[in-house]
Amino acid sequence: MSREGMTLSQDHIPDPKSWQSFMEPSSGKLPGLKATRPHMEPRATCSAAAPLVERRFHVLVGVTGSVAALKLPLLVSRLLDIPGLEVAVVTTERAKHFYSPQDVPVTLYSDADEWEMWKCRSDPVLHIDLRRWADLMLVAPLDANTLGKVASGICDNLLTCVIRAWDRSKPLLFCPAMNTAMWEHPITEQQVGQLKAFGYVEIPCVAKKLVCGDQGLGAMAEVGTIVDKVKEVLSQHGGFQQN
Repeated sequence: MSREGMTLSQDHIPDPKSWQSFMEPSSGKLPGLKATRPHMEPRATCSAAAPLVERRFHVLVGVTGSVAALKLPLLVSRLLDIPGLEVAVVTTERAKHFYSPQDVPVTLYSDADEWEMWKCRSDPVLHIDLRRWADLMLVAPLDANTLGKVASGICDNLLTCVIRAWDRSKPLLFCPAMNTAMWEHPITEQQVGQLKAFGYVEIPCVAKKLVCGDQGLGAMAEVGTIVDKVKEVLSQHGGFQQN
């Protein structure tokens, strides 16, 4: 199947019955951890919806160095509108070029936090504690560089370490985003296929006029599409109820 024909389907979504850990109660905070940058508690969801939510679900958003990272503040804001969700962000260093941390109303973790938190054997290992905290991971955008790393098992920063350590009984969604010429390179289809083989769920890129001026496939899916897919995955689990 060509990339143009790729669509989301149940064939690419792990069996919900296998997501046992997704349903386990969790504490709501990363235990014993404090980000080195100003810590911002996840924004509270609508109090009127609280009685409808049996427990809070933790969504970890990974953001990489694509220009689509400009949409991170909007994406996080839309996710926080879902009743019962708590959100944290893991960012690559290059992704920081495209957004302002002040515009992201949740905790941001990056490479410096991993190394500054760990001084001796009893200290927390951030990428492991993040994968334990999260019920669902969403990588949006996933740029060509990080796509290649994840497909090859390379884990040379906090985000790729979280992904390499990810519990594959939990859902991981990824949103490719890159220039059309990069998207059309033969290696891209192979690498996307490898991520799907791991059990990860692709939210396909779309065709549009890119920031660079090129026209074609490669743009990250619209924020509304991404949020709808997160809702769809969450709704497959009986412990999650939407208002």
